[in-house]
Amino acid sequence: MANKYKSAVDVVTPLLHEDHINWSELLVEVISHFDCTTGTIHFLDKETSLLKLQAEHNIPAFLIPKLSQIPIGKGMAGIAAQRREPVEMCNLQTDESGVARPAAKETKVEGSIVVPLMLDDTLYGTLGIAKPIPYDFTEEEINDLLSIGQEMCRYIDLD
Repeated sequence: MANKYKSAVDVVTPLLHEDHINWSELLVEVISHFDCTTGTIHFLDKETSLLKLQAEHNIPAFLIPKLSQIPIGKGMAGIAAQRREPVEMCNLQTDESGVARPAAKETKVEGSIVVPLMLDDTLYGTLGIAKPIPYDFTEEEINDLLSIGQEMCRYIDLD
């Protein structure tokens, strides 16, 4: 990890206390903390039940339209939201489960994870990060991502 002496939640806490939260900056900090290269944050639109892209980092421009709105149950983010649990792939490039959408392979990432943004049994969205190499996230890393997500939810306004 980039900064293993600082807790994962401590990495994002100062950014959440800004007058205006810069979700892109927060995402970059999370990506860096976990030695990843790519990531997305989606917020749930309660009216449409779609996950709407709030921030992205290092996603190819031609993929942004495909990632801008994700139905619950589709792709890694949609399935993480539907199941309300992390969805992980050691190597997205070789996955044949059908969980990752075909366009996801265009990101050229391999080890990837999406966690639901949950607080008090309420879904707020998803947080996804990925590495350019095959990788299995540890239980500690998954718990850290879930904790980050829970903290983020305290500052997300879905209304």
